Amino acid sequence: MTTTETAKVTDADKAAIAALTQKVIAAWAYHDADAFADVFTEDGTMILAGSFANGREEIRAFLKDAYATNYKGTQVTGKPVGLRFLSADSAVLLTQGGVLYKGESEVADHNAIRASWTVARQDGEWRLAAYQNTPRDK
Repeated sequence: MTTTETAKVTDADKAAIAALTQKVIAAWAYHDADAFADVFTEDGTMILAGSFANGREEIRAFLKDAYATNYKGTQVTGKPVGLRFLSADSAVLLTQGGVLYKGESEVADHNAIRASWTVARQDGEWRLAAYQNTPRDK
């Protein structure tokens, strides 16, 4: 990033990007596929182990099904571990966390992940353009 672009990045931008993790955690807590999908850009992508969703509508459909089946009764947790701006309107956020199954208060090692979030500012709001995670210990 150039010095001019760096000057455009504010602490509010950094906080808004980090807050995307909390939006995802909250949407998952309520198994709200609409709120989860709305964190993404219209053409955003989501790659999870064994699945790929392209666009908000595919993400929404995937989660509606997942919340009723594989992820029923689950929660997710995660925290930012790195943030790098590519420009004043795009960045890569790195997180670690995972899925909490019923009765768990800590993510089991086999469910722990690291993730990359490519984020973009659109119409003044930070959104998730691409998300991908991988097992933490592989």
